[in-house]
Amino acid sequence: MRTPTVAFLIVVAASTMCSAQDARPNRLAYLEEDCSAYHPGIDFPKLSTPQWVGEEGVDAVVVLSIDDMRDPLHSGQLWWQNEETSQLPDGVDRRSFAQLLAPNPATEKPPTDFPRFESRTIDPHVGETCYGVTLADVDGDKRQDIVAISEQSVVWYSNPNWEKHIIIDAQTEPDNVCIAPHDIDGDGQIDFALGAGWTKVGTLQWLSRGKSLEDRWTVHPIGVEPLLHRIRFADVLGKGKPQLVASPLNKTTGDGVRLLAFEIPAQPASDQWRATIMDHSLNRLHNHWHVDSDGNGLSETLTASQEGVHRIVFENGQWRSSILVPGGIGDSPETSGAGEIKSGRLADGRDYLATIEPMHGTDVVVYLSRKQKGDYERVVLDQTMGRGHALWTANLDGDADDELIVGHSDPGSGSPKGPGVFVFDAVDGGSRWRKIVIDDGGMATEDLVAADLTGDGLVDIVAGGRATHNVKLYINQGQKAPSEDKQ
Repeated sequence: MRTPTVAFLIVVAASTMCSAQDARPNRLAYLEEDCSAYHPGIDFPKLSTPQWVGEEGVDAVVVLSIDDMRDPLHSGQLWWQNEETSQLPDGVDRRSFAQLLAPNPATEKPPTDFPRFESRTIDPHVGETCYGVTLADVDGDKRQDIVAISEQSVVWYSNPNWEKHIIIDAQTEPDNVCIAPHDIDGDGQIDFALGAGWTKVGTLQWLSRGKSLEDRWTVHPIGVEPLLHRIRFADVLGKGKPQLVASPLNKTTGDGVRLLAFEIPAQPASDQWRATIMDHSLNRLHNHWHVDSDGNGLSETLTASQEGVHRIVFENGQWRSSILVPGGIGDSPETSGAGEIKSGRLADGRDYLATIEPMHGTDVVVYLSRKQKGDYERVVLDQTMGRGHALWTANLDGDADDELIVGHSDPGSGSPKGPGVFVFDAVDGGSRWRKIVIDDGGMATEDLVAADLTGDGLVDIVAGGRATHNVKLYINQGQKAPSEDKQ
């Protein structure tokens, strides 16, 4: 049985405390009466000095609560619904005060039944901004290496010693913004597609290696698409081999951005990459993701835009787009829709969608699939992110659920403030989620990925920072005692 919420009230007096000879009767006499801890007010049983805002000498009341998390937003919402008890002195921001009242779902340190992560700095300053991170076996030793991009360079760090190697430097239009690994020329070795110059011309190119891994790689142009922002390889045309799917951030012509699929030609360094327009209707398309929901080998594309989350698929010779969820409902494009999209699976076999809402937003949201296909239950996990910018799903703890890994690049409004990396772990079949701190303040997360990098069967996390300029590896220690942070 879970314990109910208990609120402890600490009163800050501006001048003198109330007289012991208060005209009111003993306000502690009703401590044993039934009351709702969701409605703290002037007549609420107090476990310390019995004073409240509006009484002589009291300017503010700080409420510290222990909540059973059955309804994380209920306390703050009901506070403002009760007008009699919502009187604040002049100059007090009601929004910030509500944040004090709302229970914080964060766990100060990882619980004992969840893996601990050892933080290791791979690069303290990869550039002014680490725009993206990905994983690939660059040196062919069957181990995943870390790859990072900054405004002008692409670098890789060899597993397991994490030695830094430069792929390109100042060879593209700044800024580099997105990268995707794939054996493009068919020689059995990893190449990379790269998006650059995204705030200007929007160039798309691919990178082939030199004679040795210490040589600079060669940049081969593919095409130009203004405001190019994200790229991924997936077989969206059903041809048995992947295409390069590219999504710009904002439209330049027509009703929306051009979501494009580029086919890899026989001679990728010299032949033209044929482009197919998948969709031309979405705006502020900040990210996309690929899934094969029915296992037929055809990749579907999930998009996160101001219009929400859409599913785009090539069926019966034509492109079909359908909205899955609208995302955040706002009164402007900046406050509407979603900015990030990933998918995961719960222990009962249900899939879920994960978003950050709106673009660069504050809200972490999951959509749990119901029995009826295409129907989702919306669950808000957190509303305190500062410029939420990264999502990944992976089974970090060995149970049957995929955890949701979240990163934000700016300090948030809650506690812990971040920026950093956090995990949301499904509890009770996804009806509740607990928040676990991986990094609070040491990573202004711009991007993150997760995979087993140490070969121990445990999934690790890699993140790249914006204002922190860094690349970090968080090594999954399993359910062990904490390790010292290696910097």
